[in-house]
Amino acid sequence: MNKTELITKLAKKADLTHAKAAEAVDAIFNATGGLIVDELAKGKKVMLPGFGSFSIRKRASRQGRNPATGAALKIPSRKYPAFKVGKTLREKVAK
Repeated sequence: MNKTELITKLAKKADLTHAKAAEAVDAIFNATGGLIVDELAKGKKVMLPGFGSFSIRKRASRQGRNPATGAALKIPSRKYPAFKVGKTLREKVAK
């Protein structure tokens, strides 16, 4: 399912206009300012019971190797977004 299909299904299920459904999806998921992105940028966790949780994790710095030259290089530590599936979703998909 892509974003357009999600908006169409949301509009039908919630009895919304297509435009209102698009606004709702953008408000939650938009990568440049959606609610989930804004909370993660603040370092907070977003929990959706039964669905899952979004959080920020930190990857430690480590030694790497340039595949072209074989030279060693240092890969710096960094933060990255992560998603952990909730119990209800995991059980529903596993059936």
